[in-house]
Amino acid sequence: MSHCIGLLSIASKLNLLVLLLSAVCFCSCLSDRIPEFALTKTEESDLKEENGKESVADDDLDPEDLEVFYPTYQWQTVRPGQAVPAGLHVRLNLQTGEREARLPDNKNEKSDMKDQKKRKRLGEMHIDSNSFTAQELKEALAKMKEKEKTESTMEQKANLEDVRQRFRPIEELKKEFEELNMKIETDLEVMVKLINKFNSSTSTLDEKVAALYDLEYYVHQVDNAKDFLSLGGLQLVINGLNSTEPVLKEHAAFVLGAALSSNPRVQVEAIEGGALQKLLVILATEQPLAVKKKALFALSSMLRHFPYAQLQFLKLGGLQVLRNLFKENGMETLYIRVVTLLYDLIVEKMLLEDSENKEDQLEEKVQQYKQVNLVPAVVEQGWCRIISNLLALPEHDTREKVLKTVRVLMAACMDKYQGDYALNTTLSMLRTEYEELAAEEQREGDNDGYFKELLSSINTIIQELRSGYL
Repeated sequence: MSHCIGLLSIASKLNLLVLLLSAVCFCSCLSDRIPEFALTKTEESDLKEENGKESVADDDLDPEDLEVFYPTYQWQTVRPGQAVPAGLHVRLNLQTGEREARLPDNKNEKSDMKDQKKRKRLGEMHIDSNSFTAQELKEALAKMKEKEKTESTMEQKANLEDVRQRFRPIEELKKEFEELNMKIETDLEVMVKLINKFNSSTSTLDEKVAALYDLEYYVHQVDNAKDFLSLGGLQLVINGLNSTEPVLKEHAAFVLGAALSSNPRVQVEAIEGGALQKLLVILATEQPLAVKKKALFALSSMLRHFPYAQLQFLKLGGLQVLRNLFKENGMETLYIRVVTLLYDLIVEKMLLEDSENKEDQLEEKVQQYKQVNLVPAVVEQGWCRIISNLLALPEHDTREKVLKTVRVLMAACMDKYQGDYALNTTLSMLRTEYEELAAEEQREGDNDGYFKELLSSINTIIQELRSGYL
């Protein structure tokens, strides 16, 4: 009995083992026949759910919640969802299909900023400046021209408005002058009135003097001086030199000198009208210093650059008249004016003779100057010593002009100067004085000062005098 029970137990265990093996084989067969069913479907659904979640997440992400991309100077891949800072260089890598970004180079930073400003100014038409189309360039140029035209028009309008506010039209001014019984007159019209006032027998002395005073202002201009001549004013002024009123003589000579300055036509008419003789009479007779000063001014204006007048001056004894001024008391202020006039006339002739320009007109003038023997007359009438004696005057400006004249006359006056003990003594004293002044200038940092130039002139004269003895 017990033996039977044991056999049943072993049989049941064997049946159970066979059942388990059958189940395992069945499962294995199912997995081999349909390998993709449950697992594949689950995987696809999971992918769909994940993709759906990602798309929803991408739509719902706020820029502040995005991951920040930290750039360097090397290209780096920009992952999806990363926030790229402004101003970076961004490209699409065609090999990998990924976006990459990096910091701009320092050397190109300024040009990039300029490009950004240019793109902004042109309306941000294209990011890449190298890929502008022809149409885009035309539109940009049109905008620039339109902007410049608008700005230019606005500026012109502003300037025009400013001029209108600051100035009034001439028609408006004329109308106001007419209402005030005033009239805008030309220089010619003014000179006509002044000449008539000076020539009128009913005008007082003060009115005539005032007319001459105003005329002197106008005749300084060359064209006005010619008009003054054509109006007959020049001859009236020349006749005014004969007036018994010293003040009229003074102002008449002043107007005459102003009209003669650098005006050949007026110079010719004046000498033909007898102005030279009248001026020499004023200088030769007893007259106030102011009258002689203006007469000497008019004489100088007539003689400069006019060889015919210089020739007549010598014939009429003009040098003697000027020499006599050095004998009169109270005429010291005229001394240097006379010396300056002689220096100018001598140098004027020398420069013309040394000129290399041989034009016909200039050659004719050279022939005229050859007839003017001014230097021999100066030496003959004792001007060499008269001029050198002026070195004793204390003014530096006077000494400078005298030294220049002495040097110009050195060749002609050599015999007179070599035997002039006073001149040699004066030159030695002046050299000592100007050596000290020049040294003081140099100590102050002025190596080419005024006193050094005067010292150089003195040394040159002394050297020429010593060489003349040899």
